[in-house]
Amino acid sequence: MARPQSADYAQRREAIVEKAAELFAAKGFNGASMAELAAACETSKSLFYHYHPSKEDVLHAVMASHIDQLASDVEDVERLGAGPADRLAALIRTFMDHYVGAASRQKVLLNELVHLPADRRKAIVEKQRMVIDAVQRLLCAVHPALGANQDRAKVETMLLFGMINWTHTWFDPEGPVSADEVADMVVERALAPMKTA
Repeated sequence: MARPQSADYAQRREAIVEKAAELFAAKGFNGASMAELAAACETSKSLFYHYHPSKEDVLHAVMASHIDQLASDVEDVERLGAGPADRLAALIRTFMDHYVGAASRQKVLLNELVHLPADRRKAIVEKQRMVIDAVQRLLCAVHPALGANQDRAKVETMLLFGMINWTHTWFDPEGPVSADEVADMVVERALAPMKTA
């Protein structure tokens, strides 16, 4: 008979995902054992399995929680009644806010995708593409001539993500430049005139 879910099941499951993100970010998927995951969560391995039946399951939960947040950010910004420049700026700032607040999850998403089973990896990649495509559409709306050269538009889009995706490797929240200032720098570059041919 399956163990019944406790009243705080979702809260405990999320706490496990957060600790797992930190451990996977620090040690990598292969370097982190289930025993270490359970210890980091201050629980037994058997109780850990109650929340996540496998190490791949908790890895998927880490990645899905992060990409789902970014996809939700896209949906929220697309509902704004603002023009494309304001929506792009809002999306960049929102992404930066989440990247800084979820640096471990971002690192895991970027580095550990290969360890997911094929079906779950495919679902994560599809959401990543949706987020990338949404940003590319906004860039092309801001820079209409870019829309005529989709190859260049893709490069510009990936350059934008390159500016923010790797902030977890160098950005210091306690440093002299704030996350908001970094986001403003990215916005300034994204809105500046671009070479389109």
